[in-house]
Amino acid sequence: MSARAQKIPDASHPITIEPSRKRIVVTIGGKVVADTRRALDLRESTYPVVHYIPRADVDMSHFSKTATQTYCPFKGDASYYSATVDGGRVEDAAWSYETPYAAVAGVKEHLAFYTNRVDAIEERDA
Repeated sequence: MSARAQKIPDASHPITIEPSRKRIVVTIGGKVVADTRRALDLRESTYPVVHYIPRADVDMSHFSKTATQTYCPFKGDASYYSATVDGGRVEDAAWSYETPYAAVAGVKEHLAFYTNRVDAIEERDA
């Protein structure tokens, strides 16, 4: 866990996590790399919802951890993963909070994907 200042979600910066009511399918390079009915929907302040997908439902054979790291005072240190699909590589396509702060502990062992770095993040009827 980071030694930096930690902030607790509150009314001025709310964060909620709940099971998604949708099946979430992520494609990169025309290939499905994640498909789950067990995603978590993280809603943070005024940002768009982010789907966190259990690693068990991600084809991790396409992903390799990169040196990129960022910090969120509400969630902790984020690690990044690049995707390689059919010879094409997408840098830092996904991120993960491997040791998230207590307020968002549910996203541990989950990946989230950048909408502008993947072909699609589809929300389908479960």
